[in-house]
Amino acid sequence: MKGATKTIGTAARFLALAIFLILAIGPLYWIVVTSLKGPKEIYTSPLLYWPSHPGFASYVKLFSFSSFGTYFMNSLLVSVIAAAGALVICAFSGFALSRYKFQKEKGKILLAFYFTQMVPGFIIMVPLYAMMAKIGLTDNLLVLGVIYISMTIAFSTIMAKGFFDNIPASIEEAAMIDGCTTTQALFRIILPVMLPGLAAIFAFAFVNVWNELFLAVMLLSSEGNMTVPVALNSFISKAGISWDVMSAGIVVALVPTMIVFGIGQKYIVAGLTAGSVKG
Repeated sequence: MKGATKTIGTAARFLALAIFLILAIGPLYWIVVTSLKGPKEIYTSPLLYWPSHPGFASYVKLFSFSSFGTYFMNSLLVSVIAAAGALVICAFSGFALSRYKFQKEKGKILLAFYFTQMVPGFIIMVPLYAMMAKIGLTDNLLVLGVIYISMTIAFSTIMAKGFFDNIPASIEEAAMIDGCTTTQALFRIILPVMLPGLAAIFAFAFVNVWNELFLAVMLLSSEGNMTVPVALNSFISKAGISWDVMSAGIVVALVPTMIVFGIGQKYIVAGLTAGSVKG
């Protein structure tokens, strides 16, 4: 009886996971298939679940008749700037919140960070645009990157504090006994141990900035400064939607996030298997 119950439970878990996998992969599969179809095959009835003559014409059209390569590089520049900037800042702020004892102030700071995560981003868009326009800093990719840094710092710091909390303070104390300063212990001992956490923080910031649309639409006006989400949004017009080109753009836009998560996963697994010191 127990064996049968266990088998049924295992089968139910596998069934649930299979359904979740289909729901997760289904939309991605359909986007890829649509990008390989010709314009006529997209609207055929009944639906074609695989094109009769798959090709890359939509990808050629994407890069030939638009500046998608420029948009891609713009997004890459802004995302790397924001993710790297947030990573540097949260490495120090997370360490300070984890190690230094100022309980009352620390609670207030964390509460403020949590509060920023509850405020919808669109609330600050109008005053932010008014301020940027007044000082002439709209339509600037570097300025957009700095704004993204400020938007990702709070959650990145919360994540960094959690990772620092899991690293025993005895490690840096031993390093300081050997003659290291606090800063030297942070860079030589703590941050290398925390490499998986840093990879996770970078991946979080990068993906969030890469996918951000509304702020980029509001602050960027020239076509040469468009980011990928803005470019994909521009494919929607009154004349209709070029589903083949749109799908090709989405597939190309997924590549950097897949690479970032792939590299991040590598470092996370390496950090877990290398063995961490427990104090």
